[in-house]
Amino acid sequence: MTPKELSKQLRQGQSADLSRRRAVAALSLTAAASMGLIALYQLGLIKHLPEPPLSRFNGDKVDAAPEAYELFSMPDAALGLGSYAATLALAAMGGNDRARELSWVPLALAVKVGFDTLQAGRLTWDQWAKHKAFCFWCLLASGATFATLPLVLPEARAALRHLREQSS
Repeated sequence: MTPKELSKQLRQGQSADLSRRRAVAALSLTAAASMGLIALYQLGLIKHLPEPPLSRFNGDKVDAAPEAYELFSMPDAALGLGSYAATLALAAMGGNDRARELSWVPLALAVKVGFDTLQAGRLTWDQWAKHKAFCFWCLLASGATFATLPLVLPEARAALRHLREQSS
């Protein structure tokens, strides 16, 4: 497929798989925006995370905790931002029929989103278990991650079917 054909398919295509991939892209960008705001706080570019004025929200406490800086000696929001960018790239990769043409891409996306969903669940639980507080922006990113999982499964199943057909 030429870049011109890919451009037209991604922008104008009407398949169910493309609609789900667009939703995955939108959710990934939403989660990345949340991580970007948290990164501003974790890097000292802003002094306070704005959140709804509810008693259970305290992003400043959650996102300044030592465990948020443990992995690779960097703020965890920077890692999250990179992770959501990778999800976006996998959602954007390939044309309308990528389950047949690039079967590994929908499978890789499903595995990555599955891992991300487990990680988002663990981090959400840790906020309450360790801090008795939640970060609104973290919950937004987790919610976007949870919503992504069912969107990637149909195309992954189609890719698996195609690979099975090829091997028989």
